[in-house]
Amino acid sequence: MKDFLNSWGLSLAIFVPLVGAFVMLLVPKAQEQVHKVLALATSLVVAVIGVLLLANFDYDQGRTLQFVVDKSWIPFINSRYIVGIDGISLPLIALTMLVVPLCIIYSWNHFPEPRNPKAFLVLILILETGMVGTFCAQDLILFFVFFEVVLLPMYFMIGVWGGEKRRYAAMKFFLYTLFGSALMIVSFMALYFLSDKVPTADGMMHTFDMRALPVAAAGISTTAGLWIFGGMFMGFGIKVPMFPFHTWLPDAHTQAPTVGSVILAAVLLKLGTYGFVRIALPILPQAAEKWAPFIGLLAVIGIIYGALCCLAQTDMKRLIAFSSVAHMGFVMLGIATLTDFGINAAIFGMVAHGLITGMLFFVAGSVKERFHTLDIARLGGMLKQMPRMGWILGFSAMASLGLPGLAGFWGEFPAILSSYNPGGNLNVGLFRVYMVVAALGTVLAAGYLLWLYQRVAFGTPREEFADDPHIHDASFTEYVAWVPMLILIVVLGFFPNILFHVTNPAVTDMVAAMGFRG
Repeated sequence: MKDFLNSWGLSLAIFVPLVGAFVMLLVPKAQEQVHKVLALATSLVVAVIGVLLLANFDYDQGRTLQFVVDKSWIPFINSRYIVGIDGISLPLIALTMLVVPLCIIYSWNHFPEPRNPKAFLVLILILETGMVGTFCAQDLILFFVFFEVVLLPMYFMIGVWGGEKRRYAAMKFFLYTLFGSALMIVSFMALYFLSDKVPTADGMMHTFDMRALPVAAAGISTTAGLWIFGGMFMGFGIKVPMFPFHTWLPDAHTQAPTVGSVILAAVLLKLGTYGFVRIALPILPQAAEKWAPFIGLLAVIGIIYGALCCLAQTDMKRLIAFSSVAHMGFVMLGIATLTDFGINAAIFGMVAHGLITGMLFFVAGSVKERFHTLDIARLGGMLKQMPRMGWILGFSAMASLGLPGLAGFWGEFPAILSSYNPGGNLNVGLFRVYMVVAALGTVLAAGYLLWLYQRVAFGTPREEFADDPHIHDASFTEYVAWVPMLILIVVLGFFPNILFHVTNPAVTDMVAAMGFRG
């Protein structure tokens, strides 16, 4: 089994969803049930492959790439098909393989209008290929291809199945992300041409190999390194999204169908933060050290700005969207410290945010389906009309505000604490100011989440909804989709070392190779 996984495991995990999508294209559109079964079966096959990878992963050697495949792809530019996973990418791959089948299960009875399950589910499977491929890629061109694969499916998901302003939101999402991607590929090309050549079967050539670039790029001048890092900062920062590049996110989340919002929050935003950890920091550590104070500043501004925007929202889904801006600020603050402690906290924060904010969007989508509105002023009395869903909303809100014992706490508290003693030659006093500001952000988070919960769940149902037979508690498919995420939020809250044990060896080695203390 280990030999099979070493040769085929990651490639199957990446491309099985694409095969499933192709098979679905051959089935007539009218056979909705067949499309549902095919999509769910495909995602479950990928999940089984993920379980096998988890079971055969050598956690004692989490610092090294495992299940590596290295094949010729584009020989004349020395770009290769290189995939592999280590302790940094494994949690995010597992998160992706969990979220996709849960989204398909949730969609079983929740397809948005216009009703076209075939196209909708095909887009979800294509998204899975792009997301898993991005977390596995070890070649810059391969990474870029997978990074871009997710763009069109999400554009169509928002533009076709979104809300009233779906076309505006889809176009904004597309243009922002495309602009960042253009700068990112220019930075990748600059790395390719300015880094030292490496030996290949065809002689000395430049390389896109992410394993070799930290050494090959060591001779790049300081000025060039700063510009290259700046291009990657824009590409990855827009995807996160960091303040002030965040403005596409609230519109995309608000207009996207429920499953689109969940995938966007749970996985797609992590492509940006993962890019910082996997590519920008280890390849250009000196430039990262120069950029880190600026990244930290934008991170804490995003934390406070996002929280204040949440307090001003009247739409439940838009409030949750702005909370993503704030919570991803904690992830970027951890990365900006350039310490193993901070980067471990950032990876934990990515997973925790994916589970918790994904749950909040799931609940918001179910509320919208029943009440046909997300206007907070019109909602109320959920604990009386839908008590189980009301408690699930309360649980998710408590996790999001960082309640100890739930996963959100370990995504925020260590990131704040890591700012007390940043790595390299970073200004300690400046980062301690960032620490205080970020801590204030947790207070604001408690404010807007408790305010949301009080107005939506407490009190009595509004008269217009009091006797509506369409309003009912959580359904069977909703429970099936939500329970795994709820359990993981609790398990990771009580046993955070489950995740830290996986990420720490790889992160520690990366920080040491960058030349910074942990």
